[in-house]
Amino acid sequence: MPDTQLSRGALVALCLRRYLAGLVVLGLLLFAPAGTLRYWEAWTYLAILFVPMGLVFVWLLRHDPVLLERRMRTKEKDQEQSLLIRLGSLCYLLAFLAPGFDRRFGWSDLPTAAVVAADVLVLLGYGCFVLVLRENSYASRVVEVEREQRVVTTGPYAVVRHPMYVAILVMFLFTPLALGSWWGLLPTLPLVAVIVARIRNEERMLVKDLVGYADYVRVTRYRLVPGVW
Repeated sequence: MPDTQLSRGALVALCLRRYLAGLVVLGLLLFAPAGTLRYWEAWTYLAILFVPMGLVFVWLLRHDPVLLERRMRTKEKDQEQSLLIRLGSLCYLLAFLAPGFDRRFGWSDLPTAAVVAADVLVLLGYGCFVLVLRENSYASRVVEVEREQRVVTTGPYAVVRHPMYVAILVMFLFTPLALGSWWGLLPTLPLVAVIVARIRNEERMLVKDLVGYADYVRVTRYRLVPGVW
């Protein structure tokens, strides 16, 4: 495994900047449209997202700083992937804005039990994401094949070929409900199509460039949902 290109101090500083910026930006996306800070669903959502995220940052810094640095990369080299990322980002943006406006104008009326259940599912989705990171030290944000990279076939990768996308879908499909909004589900639906397109593009590259991936495809048949696709 290659060494990190950043010093430990630089990596910590970069992670802290990204962490705090994400917290501030997401807070603004939730509370500004709502027009109030009295939005308990948003406070709960921020807690279940950013508390585990902070713990994972610390764990990766201690046990796998190379993976942590990979997770900090955001510049996608493939043009098709870059376009799909922009489309996905638009879905995420609308999915976070819509619940705030829903809260302001009272369009939805979700029972507390439904919100709490959605919170649990978002947290489970993040748990699946952490399992993927623990199993695959090459789980970068961008699509790339590195020298000495190997195919991972254990853990969640023994069930489906793209468990990280499973985690992302679970988290974001239940995010609007966790924020108390039915209408917020609408912008999350196109995200499924975006992720399917990303997987198709990614697999073309992996079959071509990652030794052993074609054999893995034949053994682990399903990409995203066992028995379906």
